[in-house]
Amino acid sequence: MDKVIAILGPTASGKTSIGIELAKKIGGEIISCDSMQVYKYMDIGTAKPTREEVSGIGYHLIDIIYPNEEFNAGIYEKLAKEKINEVIRKGKIPIIVGGTGLYFRALRYGLHNIPKNKKTRETLENIAKDEGIEFLYHELLSLDPEYAKTIGPTDKKRIIRALEVIKISGEKFSRLSKTWREDTDFSKRFLVFVLYKERPLLYQDIEKRVDEMIGKGLVDEVKRLLDMGYSKDLNALSAIGYKEIIDYLERKYSLEDTIYLIKKNTRHYAKRQFIWFRKEKDAIWIDSWDKKDALEKLLNFIRTFL
Repeated sequence: MDKVIAILGPTASGKTSIGIELAKKIGGEIISCDSMQVYKYMDIGTAKPTREEVSGIGYHLIDIIYPNEEFNAGIYEKLAKEKINEVIRKGKIPIIVGGTGLYFRALRYGLHNIPKNKKTRETLENIAKDEGIEFLYHELLSLDPEYAKTIGPTDKKRIIRALEVIKISGEKFSRLSKTWREDTDFSKRFLVFVLYKERPLLYQDIEKRVDEMIGKGLVDEVKRLLDMGYSKDLNALSAIGYKEIIDYLERKYSLEDTIYLIKKNTRHYAKRQFIWFRKEKDAIWIDSWDKKDALEKLLNFIRTFL
């Protein structure tokens, strides 16, 4: 089988536990697609699976870097492809599991397919209006001189698009443009599933999960990270759950208000995740409210490809 199975879904959709059970049943190994589970010491707030939960299966791309190290979609694309090939060489089935839509699109299609980001684009448009397009060209020149030198300093459309992609992906536009492709055999190998729950049920589980995180010691986890010397300004510590707890520790909010904010921000994040997953036109959507039923449906679909 040369298929790569992908199990995507918003936070609290049950994708991790279902993915683990699937891997055990079909002889698979999991490759995480989560932008925050890559960081060491960040376990509770990222809902990272425990060693006991992943016992007996390979589970890759979690706990691979420190919170102050750089990580982005381009790095993920490279590492995930390496892991896919590694799993296949072992005679196992690679299963991508996660909820970071940008990372999955980078893996499947390449970073050139990054969609436009309205907020980022509007910010750049406003800068061009206030400071002039030459101002943005000089920024592009400092971030990606190779690409900047191929276009004119007044080419507003290309300057803004290049900066937009750089800011979203963390990668130089010149590197991405060398690998642009409309479609590849690799992208066709994916069998994509999106797990979902009806909104009221999903939000109920999100709130339950946040309460469990607090009960497991999320506040202490954040304290420990800060005591280790990690700056609150790090990208890793801007993740939902961590940034709100930092504000609580700085006495900006009460614990009650902090928990409310984490739940609200997580719900908003889940909405954004749905927007990403709807872009996967060939995805099979499965209601995951009943995990046993969802797993059985996954197995029935996958058996037709084994």
